[in-house]
Amino acid sequence: MKELTLQEISEACRGTLLSVQGQEQKKATGVVIDNRKLTEGDLFFALSGERTDGHRFVEKALADGAAACVVERIPEKVTGPLILVRSTRQALMDLAGWYRQILSVKVVGISGSVGKTSTKETIAAVLSEKYRVLKTEGNFNNEIGLPLTIFRLEEEHEIAVLEMGISDFGEMSRLAEVARPDIGVITNIGICHLENLKTRDGILKAKTEMFDYLAADGTAILNGGDDKLRTVREVNGKKPVFFGLKEEEKGETFDVSGGNVVPHGLKELTFSLYLPGVEVRDVTLHALGRHNVYNALCAAAVGVTLGLTPDEIAAGLAKYRTIAGRSNIIETETLTIIDDCYNANPVSMKEALSILDLAEGRKIAVLGDMGELGDGEKELHREVGSFFLTTSVNTVFLAGKLMKEFMDEIKGKTDKTAYWYETREEMTRALLDYVKPKDTVLVKASHFMEFPEIVEELKSI
Repeated sequence: MKELTLQEISEACRGTLLSVQGQEQKKATGVVIDNRKLTEGDLFFALSGERTDGHRFVEKALADGAAACVVERIPEKVTGPLILVRSTRQALMDLAGWYRQILSVKVVGISGSVGKTSTKETIAAVLSEKYRVLKTEGNFNNEIGLPLTIFRLEEEHEIAVLEMGISDFGEMSRLAEVARPDIGVITNIGICHLENLKTRDGILKAKTEMFDYLAADGTAILNGGDDKLRTVREVNGKKPVFFGLKEEEKGETFDVSGGNVVPHGLKELTFSLYLPGVEVRDVTLHALGRHNVYNALCAAAVGVTLGLTPDEIAAGLAKYRTIAGRSNIIETETLTIIDDCYNANPVSMKEALSILDLAEGRKIAVLGDMGELGDGEKELHREVGSFFLTTSVNTVFLAGKLMKEFMDEIKGKTDKTAYWYETREEMTRALLDYVKPKDTVLVKASHFMEFPEIVEELKSI
């Protein structure tokens, strides 16, 4: 983080600077919310959560060299520099929003129902061919994670690629007000977070709140193959940039498009990339599935918008690699594991089964419940079961109460091998007895099912 004085921080947080004794110009060099990660000169925000209250650690943070602590109340026996605010969570957002605007960095804001993280990684890989890029790490995409990512920006950075995740109305407005994107990307409008957003139209409304805070000369980049996003004809008086597959253009040419997608086993795929005013070129992507082609097309559209050449875009795409939990292929001495267990919804579940379909030999799907699907959750699990029947996947292991719907859907309709268990633990024990060398195993469920533990068990075989 660029050094900030306590006076600047206090004003940006709309707080009151206390116990400074002439230290208004003392500088903070970073921001932390966990005092265990504090280094000398950091600013400590005392956030209150369900499990703990950061105010308990203010005295320790100051003793360990914090430049100051941002607090909602003054802890007893604390005399070091404090910034008193009404809400430390809001102050964190306020400071991040102010800090973002004092830097000359361009911001690419990314949202969507599916594929935000993979798209973020692909965009960062492409833009790194020309610019010094900072990207969101892990799942730091909410009202705490986004500010912490912004505070990692230094004056050397030219582009920030920021992921923004929401589950309710109003959240995107709060995130976008902080991020102030120059380019606003929406990957798709899928079936997730329906508990609060209810319908895909509700999801569209919530996601497009981003555009209220898009820069005046900013650009919206949207998936033209998504029927809901395709209805967005104008953003702040400007036509969006659309990307998608040639087969989905339906009489309307996308700004960036792809075609001739050819998978090469479980290693990579190639496709034809069509850019504005450029002859078609073949691109290699070390990732699988149509969803990763969409991610690549989106990254290419961002690259074009920010002035990258076709060669730079192709080079960046070739360097992209999948990350843990997202269609990540793990080769062990005995098994091929498709680790796709970071999260799940019906669209991504079907895509993962399609990837498993490409494998040779025995194919085993290990699937768990999908969360946040609202009133239609049972029907959506049955829908995935119906899709499973269309694949060449030999065997499925299922865990969770909702996956019982999947099991009921396929019962009596196939000679495929299928097992259902109420808990992950029961299923894992049976799975470990079942797998044998040269099997390909897909592991996928929503995050709360804790399926990464299954991946670790399989890796140890």
